Amino acid sequence: MLTLVLLIRHALTDTAGKKLTGWDPGVHLNERGRQQAEALAERLAPLPIRAIYSSSLERCVETATPLARAKGSSVETLETLRDVHYGAWTGRNIAPLRKTKLWSKLVASPGDARFPQGETLRETQARIVAEVSAIVDRHPRQLIAVFSHADPIKLALAHYLGLHIDLFNRVVVAPASVSAVAVTSGAPFVLRINDTGNLSDLAPPPRKRAR
Repeated sequence: MLTLVLLIRHALTDTAGKKLTGWDPGVHLNERGRQQAEALAERLAPLPIRAIYSSSLERCVETATPLARAKGSSVETLETLRDVHYGAWTGRNIAPLRKTKLWSKLVASPGDARFPQGETLRETQARIVAEVSAIVDRHPRQLIAVFSHADPIKLALAHYLGLHIDLFNRVVVAPASVSAVAVTSGAPFVLRINDTGNLSDLAPPPRKRAR
């Protein structure tokens, strides 16, 4: 069994890199982000995507919608695909947070640092990996698109790469980027990380007709 999972970060917002939006609702794509979402649908056009899943937050759904429209499909939203739950840090500007002791711990050993009234990154990783595994079980031998957020995708990729969670920030995923993981009954294969270019070679070869 092999299921190809596309892990897609949502497109650009005005808060990207400035605030920890986390689970905050009402954060939408900006004009550049909407253009990225349309371009993403074009990039994914050659691929036989059988199902589209998304974080329930607007910025992810808005990124997934052009693809769903192009494929004549729907977007299934899941809270388990949401961003890190930053708790009391949700909505705060990043610059002043860099001066806190917790931020220093996040830099040194982020895996077990807990956001105030929120979750740890290890819990985020467990959440996203468990949901991707459940999606794979529902779609054996298919190609699936999963729209989520930067840190959950980076944490999932760290898991599939066998990378220690404290090193997950060495993985980069840009807005509207695509990472691809082939999940098998054995070890997974990471085929793409942070891809923003042509993806047509991920399409499976056409099946030969039986004579």
